[in-house]
Formats: sequence, structure tokens, C-alpha cells
Amino acid sequence: MSATSRALWRRWRSAWRRWSLWTALIALVVSMLVTMVWLAGRYEASQVQARLERDAADAVSDIRAALSRNLQSLQALNAGEPGLLAWEVEASDVLRNQRELVRIEWRDSAMRLRTHVQSPYRSVLWDRGLRDNNNSEASQACATAKRLSSPAYSASYYQPHVDGLGSELMELCLPLSNSGRTSGYLVATYALQSVLADMVGASLTRSQEASFTEPDGTRLAVLGASRRGTRMFTAQQLLDLPGTTLVLRMDSWHTAPSVFPNVLTALVTAMSIALVTVMVVLVRDNRRRLRAERDLGDALAFRKAMEDSLVTGLRARDLQGRITYVNPAFCEMVGFTPQELLGHSVSAPYWPPERVEEYRQRQAIRFAGNMPPREGFESEFMRKDGTRFPVLIIEAPLINAQGLHTGWMSAFLDISEQRRVEELSRASQERLQATARLATVGEMASLLSHELNQPLAAISSYATGSLNLLDPSAGGQTPPSPQDLEDVRMAMRQIARQAERAGRVIKSVHDFVRRRDQAREAVPAQQLIDAILPLVNLQARKLGVRVHTLVEPGLPSVYCDRTMVEQVLLNLARNAMQAMDDPSIHTRLLDIRVRRAASNRHNGWLEFSVTDGGAGIPPEVGEKLFTPFFTTRSEGMGLGLSLCRTVVEQHGGYLGFAPHEPRGTVFTFTLPAYQPAKH
Repeated sequence: MSATSRALWRRWRSAWRRWSLWTALIALVVSMLVTMVWLAGRYEASQVQARLERDAADAVSDIRAALSRNLQSLQALNAGEPGLLAWEVEASDVLRNQRELVRIEWRDSAMRLRTHVQSPYRSVLWDRGLRDNNNSEASQACATAKRLSSPAYSASYYQPHVDGLGSELMELCLPLSNSGRTSGYLVATYALQSVLADMVGASLTRSQEASFTEPDGTRLAVLGASRRGTRMFTAQQLLDLPGTTLVLRMDSWHTAPSVFPNVLTALVTAMSIALVTVMVVLVRDNRRRLRAERDLGDALAFRKAMEDSLVTGLRARDLQGRITYVNPAFCEMVGFTPQELLGHSVSAPYWPPERVEEYRQRQAIRFAGNMPPREGFESEFMRKDGTRFPVLIIEAPLINAQGLHTGWMSAFLDISEQRRVEELSRASQERLQATARLATVGEMASLLSHELNQPLAAISSYATGSLNLLDPSAGGQTPPSPQDLEDVRMAMRQIARQAERAGRVIKSVHDFVRRRDQAREAVPAQQLIDAILPLVNLQARKLGVRVHTLVEPGLPSVYCDRTMVEQVLLNLARNAMQAMDDPSIHTRLLDIRVRRAASNRHNGWLEFSVTDGGAGIPPEVGEKLFTPFFTTRSEGMGLGLSLCRTVVEQHGGYLGFAPHEPRGTVFTFTLPAYQPAKH
């Protein structure tokens, strides 16, 4: 081995020894630190446990002393053989002063109740039958007291309160003696929760939790708002009472014991931490740098993958309006590549040429600082191939890490499919409305036949009579006289009147069934009612129903689709009359009213109500009343009320029903009032 090699070997061995020495020293210091901290923690835990044991013993002593004082007060109640009224007055004073007592009873030697008083501070549901039972806690406590010839306590039991809650109670029985013989018993009932609240020192329950428990750990009463920590300490003390035994448990939560119990430990800890920090800081820093670089790369890759997988178009612009970022979904939506879009500011290639000026003004308003609506707004874009499509735009400001506004981020949703589905839904709804109107007329076919037969029969009769008057050969008569001609004129007038009557019936059906454009307009409420009255009256005359309408004066017009609302009114009116088609109902009145509903300065509403005097709607039927295809009539389709609710909700209103006194049901729905545009 050369001299250079030996020198390098000695230098490396010396460095290794110094490293080993420092490592051993640090290990020794760390082990001493750990030992001292462990010992300090053990000492602090023992101090906390000892203090908790003392507190539990003090609490038991306080409870014993308080129970003894209460026993003396209770024994004084029957001193001098008081009357029942005087006894009740004294017992009431005891209950007011001793809140842990909820009831005091005076019973005779056969355990029959002579009188009792109850605490004014809580209402308990007492079952006298259970209390007089030989197996009740009070009876068992008195049996023990008689056997011991001294006061005795019962085991705890649960008793419900008037408010639905409950509490654990315990009975105390004092035997009453007269000339050496048992003359009766005094039974006092304790609430364990109040025993803790009134007999345990407030300074204890402020920092600890006190509770009475059963031997298996079940808590009977708990008091105290403990401060939660990472470690719990528990102490238990037996409260031996004549006849029973309670377990008083004290719990206390503490944080971990102090890491630095004294100054010496703090200095040693600081030195050890400094030595360890010097050794590991470079390694940790290097690892942190590598981890940060790896996390940054993962985050960028995740963000890129997430943006590329979105079906929502994203576009970022700076404060000058230049496009700085677009994601693949946006490029696919408009048909342009990122290179064709980035950098555009004055106008974008996907703006329709005829709307460029409009979009520039909207962009200028946005850059002036006006926030866009949070729910977004609709617009129209043009693809590279020239096709147009609607989009929903949601914009939000771009805020950097320093809190500065650096631009705008926009999200775009192609709503072409949504528009197509809405159009299909609108067409389906329109066809369903027309079908329902035809079904309504079909159901009223018999009424229409009856209504048309009368004018047609009258026309036939008048026509036959007129022909007889005008035929000079009938029966060998002479030509018609002036009186006959006057009778013919009268018959012609009657024929015209009956024909007009039949025409009105046909016209009302035609107006109801014919298909009109679904456009909302201002319609007076009276016109809506007048439009359905001819059809309503047809069924009303057949069923013997009297129709009454009332429109509040001075109402504004209704802003609605006339055809759809007329169908709602007719369906509700027909349902109301069918509800009164019962032989037991003699007074049949259909009441249709319109009045002003609750409104404000911005929105006005009108309320329509249709009331019948039928048998009402059972609750089980009311739950499914608006369900499509649900009906209680064998010939019904089950679509009427479902369509009514759909129509009303499309107008922004509400359709509901309620019982009507003294009988029947009232259906009400609201529609918006027409408000002229303000200039």
C-alpha cells in the first residue's frame, strides 16, 4: 500500500470515528431526552389521577352530607303529628328548597297513600297503580326500612316526563313510629341528575364530568362539560346507602403531558434538536426538492389529462381580450385549431358576421368590470364550416396567486341537443293537450247529443207546422189567411232562434277543440270563464248543478296561454260536478271564483278557485291525485289533473286542493297577472 493510500485510509478512518462518536453522542442525548420526557409524562399523569381520586372522594362526601341534611328536613315534616294541610305546606317548602327532590309522599302503615306533594320544577308522569304495587321501588325501600328500623334507599329506575324525556329516580323511605310501633312511612323521590347538579361542587363539574353508573358501566345520570383532550382519566367511588349502592364516576380529559417539565429538559431538548437538524436538513431539503418536482410534473400531467377529457369548452382571455388558452373540447366545438384561435382579441373567427358588433359591445361591457350572470347566458357561435349552433356561456374572473385579476375564464356548453329535446317535449305536450281536449269532448258526447236534440226537434216541429199552414190542398182548405201567414213568420223566427242555439253549442265545442298556437297573451279572467261556460252548463243541466261565478272587480288581465288555461278550468269544473253526482247530495252548487292573490311590486298573481259540495277526497286518494294515469272513475283516462298541474306550473303558478267546509273540496291555482312594459 502506498503512502498516499495509507494517508487516505487514515483520514477516512478518522472521519469515520468522529462520525461514530457524534452518532453515539446524539443517540445518548436522544435516549436521555426520551427517558426524561417519559418520566415527566408518568409523573404528570400520576398527579392528574391522584387529583381526580381526591375530587371523587370529595364529591362522595358532599353527597353524603347533603343527603343527611335532607334526611333531617324530611324527619321534621312529621314531628308533632301535623295535619294533612300543614304537612303539605311544609313539604312544598322542602321541595322548593331542595331541587333534587321531585316528590314527597305520606303513606300509612299499610302503604296506602295519605297525601303527597310534587316538585314545581319538573313534570313527571306518575302511574299510581305502579307506585302502589308491592314490587315498586317505593314498596321495596319501605320494606327494607321496616326491616332495618331506619331510613332506606331503593335502586334507581327510569321515569318518563310530560315533555317526552325522562330521568333516573331513586326512592328514600323513612319509617314513622308512634309509641314504638310503625305508624306510616315518608317516601321521598330523588332525581339522580339533580343530585349531581345540586350536591356536587360546581368547581368540580366545571373541569370534569361526574356521573352515576351501574356496576356494568351504564350511565344513569351525567353532569359537567368536560374539556376534551387526547387522554382520559377516570376515578370511581362507591356511594354506600342503606338499601342500595351507587357508583360515582369522575372523568377528566387532558392533553398530552407537558413535553418540557423543567428548564434543564428544555435545554437538552433544544441542543439535541439542533444537532439532529444539522444532520438531516440537507437530506430532507434534497428529498423535498425532488418530491416537489415530481408532484409538479404529476399535477401538470393530471391537469392536462383532465382538460383534454372535458366535454365542456374552456377559453381564457387576458385583460386586453386576447385569447390565451383553449382546450380540445372548445376547438372541436367550433372546428378551429388552437393556432387559429390564440391571440385573437378584436373579433373571434367563430362569431357570426352579422353579430360581430353586438359581441364586441358585450365584450367591452365585460372588460369594463361588469360581472356576468352566475347562471350564464346563451349565445350563438359559427363553426368553421359555417353551421350555427347555440351555446351556454358561463364566465368568471381569473385571479392569480397574488389575488390580482388577470383575465377571464369562460366555459361553453353546446345546447343544440337540449334545444332539440325541448322542441320535441313541447310538441309532445301540445299533442297531449289536444288529445285530452278531444277526450273531454268524447266524454261529453251524450251531453252534446241531448243538447242538440232539443233545438233540432223544435226546428222540425215548427217546419212541419209551417208547411201545413202554407199547403192549400191539405184537407181541402182555402189559401192561407193573414193570420196563418203571421203564424208562419212566428215559426220561422223560432226556427232561426233554435238554429242559432244549436250553432252556439257547435261553436263552443269547435272553439275548445280546435288547435291554436301556444302563445301567451293578456286575457281578462272573465273571458276565460265565459269561454268554458257553454260546455259547463251542458253537464250542469244534466246533473242538476247550479253554476255560480264571481270575478273580483278591478282585476288585471291574466298573462297566459288561453287554450291551455281554458282546458284547466273545464277539467276542474267537470271533476267538481262529477263529485256531486250522488243521490244523497241535494244541494249541488259549482262555485268558480277569481281574486287577486299575494303579489308584490314586481310580480302580480291571480287566484282561480273551483269549489264543489261533494263527498271530499280521502287522504289515500289525495296522495296520488296528480299522478299520471291515476283515476277513481272506470271511464276516466287519469290525465286530467296531471295535465292541469303541468299547465299551471309551466306558467309559474301552483295548483293544489283543500277540504271545503262544511263539505266538498276546493281546487285553487295561481296564474301571473299581465304587467305592461314600462318605458
